[in-house]
Amino acid sequence: MLKNSGLSRVTLAGACVAAAVACSACGVAGDDAGKTLAGSISAPSTQAQPLGTADPAPKTQRPSEPAQLAVVGVRVGAHEGFDRVVVDLEGEGEPGWFIDYTSTPMQETVGRPLHVAGNSFLNINVDGTVYPFELGKDNNVPVKMAGDTGNVIDVISAGTYEGRSQIVVGLRSELPYSVQVLDNPKRVVVDIVQQ
Repeated sequence: MLKNSGLSRVTLAGACVAAAVACSACGVAGDDAGKTLAGSISAPSTQAQPLGTADPAPKTQRPSEPAQLAVVGVRVGAHEGFDRVVVDLEGEGEPGWFIDYTSTPMQETVGRPLHVAGNSFLNINVDGTVYPFELGKDNNVPVKMAGDTGNVIDVISAGTYEGRSQIVVGLRSELPYSVQVLDNPKRVVVDIVQQ
């Protein structure tokens, strides 16, 4: 009886360790931007993969009508082979976007040059948006970078103007990227792949 009791304790301990490992992987599931911190105790067994097909061409999609979304945060995470920029949204509808590289980033709300660190600049415009205060949110949109990234140097939330919110990403170099919209919560995900 004592022998079986010891075996049960070992089996139970093994099951607890397996459950703890599985739960630790849950903490970084999802879009994996701004959630993986340096010095984390455990990592998921599967690596994050870029979403969609990446290329350097401009990308655009019209928003659903009527979309009433507000940008409430921007997160940047580094992964093996790509960087991920996530634009978190709240509100109703489906966002649209116009995303392209630019040599001189301009703040669309005032028509002035933006001071963004980098050699190349990805101008992310999310359409179908309203001013955050219209949805009871803070107009100062936080930008969170989780550790060092492969290509991203700087990210600036440049505000909202006439239904469009602008985020500019300063990069070391111009590389292919993809754009996807994910739900629960609603977010625009831009993956910038490394070659």
